[in-house]
Amino acid sequence: MNILKSWAAAVVMVALASTAQASLINRGNGMIYDTVENITWLADMNYAKTSGYDSDGLMTWAEAGTWANNLVYGGFSDWRLPTIDTISYNGTNGELSHLFITDLGNQLGQSALSQTGDTAAQIANLAMFSNVQSYFYWSGAEYAPSLSDAWYYRTGGGGQDFVVKSFGLYAVAVRPGDVAADVPEPQTLALALLALGAMALVRRRQPG
Repeated sequence: MNILKSWAAAVVMVALASTAQASLINRGNGMIYDTVENITWLADMNYAKTSGYDSDGLMTWAEAGTWANNLVYGGFSDWRLPTIDTISYNGTNGELSHLFITDLGNQLGQSALSQTGDTAAQIANLAMFSNVQSYFYWSGAEYAPSLSDAWYYRTGGGGQDFVVKSFGLYAVAVRPGDVAADVPEPQTLALALLALGAMALVRRRQPG
C-alpha cells in the first residue's frame, strides 16, 4: 500500500510540474511556442532580410503578407502575419499585441528593446528572439473603415495603430499550434510511464 501511495504522489507531482510552464517555450530550430495563444513564432523577427528574401526586411503590407503566406520553415508551410488588438490602442487581445506587451514587456513610450521595468520572465522571453526591430511590425489585419490602411504594432514606442498599406514596415511570421505537438513532452511521457508502472504493480498484488 505504501508503494502505491508513493506512485500516486509521484504522479501528482509530475502533473503539477507539467502545468508550471512558461508562456513562451523555445522549441529550437528558430521557433518559439506561445502556450497561451497556442501559436508558434518565428524567432528571427527580421527573417525576410536574414533569408535574403528582402534587402532590409521593410515591406508593404501586401509584400509582407505574400512573404509570410509563402514561407516554408521548419517543415511547415502554414505561416502567416499575426493578428492584433484592433479594439484598444494598447490592448493585448491580438497575437502581436500580446507578444510584445505581455510577454516582452513593451511599454508605451519605450522601445521593445528596453528592459527597464521588465520582469525576469519578460527579459528571458526577449532573449529567445533575434533581430527584433525597434520600429513598426505589420499585422495581418486591415483597417475596416479604410481598406487602404492596415494595422501595425509600434515596437519603438508601444501600442498599435493603422497606416497606409504602401508604407514599408517589418514583418514576423506566426503559425497555429505547437511544432512539437507530435512529440510527447517529457512530463507527458513521465506520466505515462508512472501510470504503466502503477498498473503493473496492482496486477502483481492481485490474488490468483
